[in-house]
Amino acid sequence: MPDPEKLKQQKSLQFLGDRLHEPNLWHLNRRSVSLAFAVGLFAAWIPTPGQMAIAAVFAFYFRANLPISVALVWVTNPLTMPPMFYFAYIVGLKTLGDPTPGADFEFSVESIMASLGDIGGPFLLGCLILGIISSTLGYFGIKGFWKYHVSKQWKARSSK
Repeated sequence: MPDPEKLKQQKSLQFLGDRLHEPNLWHLNRRSVSLAFAVGLFAAWIPTPGQMAIAAVFAFYFRANLPISVALVWVTNPLTMPPMFYFAYIVGLKTLGDPTPGADFEFSVESIMASLGDIGGPFLLGCLILGIISSTLGYFGIKGFWKYHVSKQWKARSSK
């Protein structure tokens, strides 16, 4: 994890001003970590290069934990991206009421590039839907897990 003090001294980051000193960007608390999961999981579904930069901008805006937000983008990596984005395409098709691709559909770079105009809308809609669902589940899941963990520790402490 980068050292916040070293980042504050970077000339290239001076344009961020005092926002870089925001404690929630670096501390682990229920609010900042829950927001980080929401931000990181949403940005993971954005099908573009620069997902980490997008997650960092969202983390600054929402005051979420910056390192966790950026790290969660790696849910989509070269191994997981094809099945995740194909699933997003199917979700988009189902949402629009379009028929799913038949058995003759070939999931390859060439066939995708040839039919980019036809699959772009359902694919982007599916990414948006899954990004919203993932970020919502991540936010409330981490918030619930945090509450459960804290209450469990309190019970263990009070039973001693």
